[in-house]
Amino acid sequence: MRTVPSLRRRLTASLVGVPVVLTLALAGCAPLSGETEPEPGAAPTTSAPPSEDGAGSTSDAQGRADQDAQEQAGREAAEKKAADEAAAKEKADQEAAEKRAAEKAKKAAEKKEAEKKAAEERDKMLEYGDSGERVVALQERLQELGYFIQEADGSFGPATQQAVWALQKAAGQYRDGVVGPKTQAALDDGVRPQAHSSSGKAVEIDLDRQLLMTVEGGKVTRIINASSGNGETYEAKGRSYHATTPRGSYAVYMERNGMHESTLELGSMYRPKYFSGGYAVHGSGSIPPYPASHGCVRVSNAAMNWLWDSWGLPKGTPVILY
Repeated sequence: MRTVPSLRRRLTASLVGVPVVLTLALAGCAPLSGETEPEPGAAPTTSAPPSEDGAGSTSDAQGRADQDAQEQAGREAAEKKAADEAAAKEKADQEAAEKRAAEKAKKAAEKKEAEKKAAEERDKMLEYGDSGERVVALQERLQELGYFIQEADGSFGPATQQAVWALQKAAGQYRDGVVGPKTQAALDDGVRPQAHSSSGKAVEIDLDRQLLMTVEGGKVTRIINASSGNGETYEAKGRSYHATTPRGSYAVYMERNGMHESTLELGSMYRPKYFSGGYAVHGSGSIPPYPASHGCVRVSNAAMNWLWDSWGLPKGTPVILY
């Protein structure tokens, strides 16, 4: 006889199975409605990304690579430019240094040559303190041209210096008393001043060139270095005076044969020949190649002796100053 479960037992069994199936389904152990459970041994399936996403990634990578390449190329170009500029600067600096060295060497050579030439020129010059045959030749030439010098003794002393100064004044040269190329040229050319008077015997004094000349019949016979008023203001016996020498035509009106003291207490005058007031031609121990007196005309003591004793400068002799 077959036993049939009761309705209650059947419903209980059915209800008991429901949560189990649901639980398994929710846990992923059982396929859900509409899904097919994979067969045993089948490979698991994975979902591939969309094709559009793959193409974008490749494009980005290629762009980054291109950008990196461009940046690298830029760096290399900048490095090459900097290297080229550094090389160009180094070359320019080297060329500049070589140019400076060449210029320095050239200047040194020119200086050496100039010093050599100057030394050779100095060897040819004659100046105070020299002596010998060349000085004798100088003195004889000065005498020949009429510059006052008493003897050719071969010694370049004060008398020769005075004569050289007179020559340089006549030639319009710098008055240094040294016989260099220009002064030698004046000697060779026979430079000498010309007289202003045309007749008789007279003393002419060129105040601009500071020269005293003895003139006979319109011809200069002697040229003497002289020094006249310096143009400055000075004090004497409580009064102010201007150290000028008057220009014009005068004549010797008074003389003192010996050392004479100035009435204004300005010093001693050797054998003065007065031509206007207190102005006189007189000897002195100081006759520079420029105006230096209080107004009188100074010449060397030797020249003053020659004027008194050899040439003759009596009262009445014309004295012309210009």
